[in-house]
Amino acid sequence: MTEILKSKMIAVCNTKIAQKGEGVGISFYAFFKNKNDTPELLMEAATWWIKTQQLDHFEKAIKIKKLVENS
Repeated sequence: MTEILKSKMIAVCNTKIAQKGEGVGISFYAFFKNKNDTPELLMEAATWWIKTQQLDHFEKAIKIKKLVENS
């Protein structure tokens, strides 16, 4: 995973957790705007989420943050 994606994922998880608490769920789409302006980064996130980690569509942000920090 690139450092750009890793940093982005951790930042989004931190924001979501701060806003809605540790029980908040997210999908890999949470890391991107509705406009697909970075398709390579989106595919990297999708591949990591779906193929590498074999996660469900929605997961707890706290879980994702820990996985990313430990990768």
